[in-house]
Amino acid sequence: MTLDRAVKLGHNTLMTLTIRKAEAQDASLILQFIRELAEYERLAHEVDATTDDLSAALLGPRPRVFADIAEWNGEPAGFALWFYNFSTFRGRHGIYLEDLFVRSAFRSKGIGKALLQNLARRCVTEGLARLEWWVLDWNEPALRFYRSIGAVPMDEWTVQRVTGEALRSLANGSAPAAGPSL
Repeated sequence: MTLDRAVKLGHNTLMTLTIRKAEAQDASLILQFIRELAEYERLAHEVDATTDDLSAALLGPRPRVFADIAEWNGEPAGFALWFYNFSTFRGRHGIYLEDLFVRSAFRSKGIGKALLQNLARRCVTEGLARLEWWVLDWNEPALRFYRSIGAVPMDEWTVQRVTGEALRSLANGSAPAAGPSL
C-alpha cells in the first residue's frame, strides 16, 4: 500500500508526501529513526537493536512486524512501525503501533497524521477492531495531536513488563533477584 499526495504550501510551492512499505534497503534508515526517537524520548541508552535485528524482524521470510516510511519530496521524514495484535473481547485482530516518529524538520506538515491515516485505512480495509499505541505521559505535543484525531487515553490500564534478568528468571521458574513480592 503506497500513498502519494501532493501538498500545496504557500503560493506556488508543491511538495510531495509518499508513504510506502519498508523495503530491504530501509533497515539502516529505520534504525536511524529509532535512535532519533529514543533521543527525543530520553531513552537512547535503551536502544540495542541492530540493522541485522531489524532486517530479520521486518524483512525476513515471515515478518511479524512491519514499517511504513514517509518521504517528503523524496527525503526520509518519518516512519511508523507496527504489528498485528488480537482482542479477545472483540474476537478480531487490530494494529498496535510500536513507534511513530517524524523528524523535527518535517513536523507540522501532516506527515504523522498521514502515517496514522494509512494505518487506520488498513484497519478499516482488513476489518480490524482497533488501532492503538502508547505515548509517554510527559509528551504534551504528542498527547495534543492524538486528542485532535480522536484518540482516547486508556488511563485505567497499567503497563506491565518483564525484561532482562527477571525475564530469564521467570522463564526458568526461579524467583527474580530483586523486586516487589506479590
